[in-house]
Amino acid sequence: MDEAKLLSFANELGREIRVFTNTATSCSSDEISAPPNDEPDDFYDFTPEDYYHIIGDKLGAQSQILKTRKMREAEAAARKARVTKAVIRFRFPDNYILEAKFQPSEKIQELVDLLKKVLARPDLPFYLYTTPPKEQIKDFSKDFYSAGFAPGAIIYFSYDLPKDSVLSKVASAGPYLREDVLSLNGLDFAREVINPIHSDREIPIVEASRDVSEPAQSAKKKQSKPKWLKL
Repeated sequence: MDEAKLLSFANELGREIRVFTNTATSCSSDEISAPPNDEPDDFYDFTPEDYYHIIGDKLGAQSQILKTRKMREAEAAARKARVTKAVIRFRFPDNYILEAKFQPSEKIQELVDLLKKVLARPDLPFYLYTTPPKEQIKDFSKDFYSAGFAPGAIIYFSYDLPKDSVLSKVASAGPYLREDVLSLNGLDFAREVINPIHSDREIPIVEASRDVSEPAQSAKKKQSKPKWLKL
């Protein structure tokens, strides 16, 4: 029943989604304001290990410069080919998270198109940003891979309204997602468990070119006593 509900939304939205709440707890104010422990004086001494580490970094940077353009492009293409999906999690101020999967080649505009289908107030202006540092997403023509959102990213949602306005206060009170979308909270698609298949068929054995009795015969010869050895 739950999976049928998820499939119904997948058909409506054109992609699978999940909804859950953010259970991560933030650090207390005492932990944030606590000053770091003082380091001993020798912590700041320049050691031979530090020297070799710096030299190694410089050599690595030089090797990157010496690479040809075709080599760099080939390496970049190989890295891109290994990324097959972009899992995006939208985090809302009311602690709900919407997860959706995209293709790395899809445009970021797909984010906006999806949100307009699931928001409780799609008529209100909003913006998306990443953190840290807080950086608003403005170029929606990029694909997920070029924007650094593949294989996954967390994106934050906020209404683009004057903070002191009545509409902003009403909208910020939530919910941010449609009620029927919120009803998906905690539901997930059943993952198929693949069990090993046992068969009574014999596994073909590749025979060696030599006679299989040869190792046994040679071992037998090694175990036999020499004629000259007398006990």
